[in-house]
Amino acid sequence: MGKILLRKAGINYMKSGKIMVLWLLGAVVLLLPDRAWAMHISEGILPAHWAVLWFVLSAPFVAWGLRDLRLRSEQVPHFKPLVGLVGAAVFIISCMPIPVPTAGTCSHPCGTGLAAILIGPWLTVVVTSVALVLQALFLAHGGVTTLGANIFSMGVAGAFVGYGVFHLARRLGAGWVLAAFLAGLLSDWATYTATSFELASALHGDSSLGALFVAILVAFVPTQLPLGIFEGFLSAGAYRFIYTRRPELLQKPVGGLS
Repeated sequence: MGKILLRKAGINYMKSGKIMVLWLLGAVVLLLPDRAWAMHISEGILPAHWAVLWFVLSAPFVAWGLRDLRLRSEQVPHFKPLVGLVGAAVFIISCMPIPVPTAGTCSHPCGTGLAAILIGPWLTVVVTSVALVLQALFLAHGGVTTLGANIFSMGVAGAFVGYGVFHLARRLGAGWVLAAFLAGLLSDWATYTATSFELASALHGDSSLGALFVAILVAFVPTQLPLGIFEGFLSAGAYRFIYTRRPELLQKPVGGLS
């Protein structure tokens, strides 16, 4: 009898999860601006050999994330709907462009810090990759040739910094909410630090790599400094909500870095 009830609860959760994903994706229509701003690293910005390099560096993280998804889905049948919800959240959060006049581009929150502490860094790389592909193909945000670089900065750097900061803060005695705030804050700043390095390393030419890196980083400060704080509060609020309402979703499945 108990197994039947658990199975029914899992089915109901999966159905509600799918409905929530559709609602979240539909909300993008309301969030998108009238014009397409350049978000992430745009198509054609990186020379071919740099674009290939970032693809090569990002690919192992995506592959391991897919393996992690398969293993954890076998342990927890209703885990995939949760991943879908988190992926939809990352997609929507990163579709909020804030123009950066000094850089001729846009900043935006990422959501990867929150995602990393909910589903783990490896799976965050996967959902970030899906979000970036959809944005590049259908929303003119980012580019196909620069997917590797964008996955590495937003997915790899953002996810692993957020995850590491969260668990380090917890070990040092910080509360759940403070740890989630720091994860959201520093994962956001880590993403734009990585993006600045990617751009500077590919475009500095005969000039100083360090000087161009600092110049790009400083250009993002007026928007990314407050956005990072905003994302910290967003992560803390979302984690607190889940912790008080559905704490079972935060339980770590057996095996692997999650």
